[in-house]
Amino acid sequence: MQTKKEIANPKHYDGYKSFQYLDAGEDYKEYELSEEDTRVEKYEYPVSSEEEELATQILNEDHIVSMHEHTFVAPKDLSQFYEFRHQGRDWTGFEALSRSGLDVIFENFMDGTAMITSQAGWKWSDVIHDIGIRYSDIAHQDMVIKAERTEDLYRAKKEGKIAFVGALESCSMIENELDRLDVLHGLGIRTMGVVYSEANALGSGLREPNDSGLSVFGKQAVRRMNKLGITVDISHAGDQTSLDTIETSEKPVTINHAGARTLWDSKRMKPDEVIKACAARGGVIAIEAAPHSTITSNHPEHNIESFMEHFEYTANLVGIDHVAFGPDTLFGDHVKLHELLASRLSIKSAQKSDMVKVDYVKGLENPAECFPNIVRWLVKRGYSREDIRKVIGLNIFRVLKENVG
Repeated sequence: MQTKKEIANPKHYDGYKSFQYLDAGEDYKEYELSEEDTRVEKYEYPVSSEEEELATQILNEDHIVSMHEHTFVAPKDLSQFYEFRHQGRDWTGFEALSRSGLDVIFENFMDGTAMITSQAGWKWSDVIHDIGIRYSDIAHQDMVIKAERTEDLYRAKKEGKIAFVGALESCSMIENELDRLDVLHGLGIRTMGVVYSEANALGSGLREPNDSGLSVFGKQAVRRMNKLGITVDISHAGDQTSLDTIETSEKPVTINHAGARTLWDSKRMKPDEVIKACAARGGVIAIEAAPHSTITSNHPEHNIESFMEHFEYTANLVGIDHVAFGPDTLFGDHVKLHELLASRLSIKSAQKSDMVKVDYVKGLENPAECFPNIVRWLVKRGYSREDIRKVIGLNIFRVLKENVG
């Protein structure tokens, strides 16, 4: 039997660090980066030895999928963040990911903060630069594969690798150009949010006080994504825009990082009506864990228990076949990064003023910590192996297969 100190589902990691094929100081400015998975004290969800054995077996044998992450490593000194982002070069936490248990990650890059030519993010040239730089780095190592078809997801585990599914949280950068969706698909993007928190040409974001729904252009864009094989996401869309998108799409739509507004009355969470509509059309709702998001009155201090309460509420509302996990974590001080970016990413408008503040989300602090603890929690609560397989991977595979092929 494996002990907690042993790594479940280890990957074939050869020690590669981002951009080691270049010369620091000559090809790029070097910054001191945050620790990947040792920044805070490691937390292992408490289980019995028998439960740990089953959790390890699940991590070793079943497909473990995160529907929403940012695997970049933030600078240790966040006062350097804007200068760091202006350079347009993001590091990936390969070493920590090799210990994460993950087989598939929907990599969402950092394009809301792509600030090479602009202070606002989401500019076309900056997004293309960001995607290209990250994929160039990935091309120089052997543990992560660029996933473009469903079979890439299955072969990742067999080969001891991690599949990255290219994702963007908004369509803002396409402006009013439908063909830009084709370009992004060609570069490897396989899922996109219709809108981030602020409105764009497609519709209204969750920040907008007046949600006019999906625009005529937005409907055209959704249909183009259906044709291309790009899964449409509504995590940051306003409620009416979300409902319109679900109705317009000919394929299942996702909510790849959110929670239930019934449990926590924040615009960042989704109302029952939207959750039910998404599931009714075959979609999946993945639960979010970014700091100060999936809180509940039962668990006002954001941690794995409040996060899993959102999971159970959603599963009870729409069924186990329509829920998954999209923790939305990164490597670095996520709370302080939110504070730094609050005015630029509409973070404050999506949070409740009376929330209990935490320094980090215990049990879900970074992409390497989340899924071993999620699996332990599910095992401890007595979920069947079949249901665990669904929520940690197979539900997502089903939706992606219907969209991407």
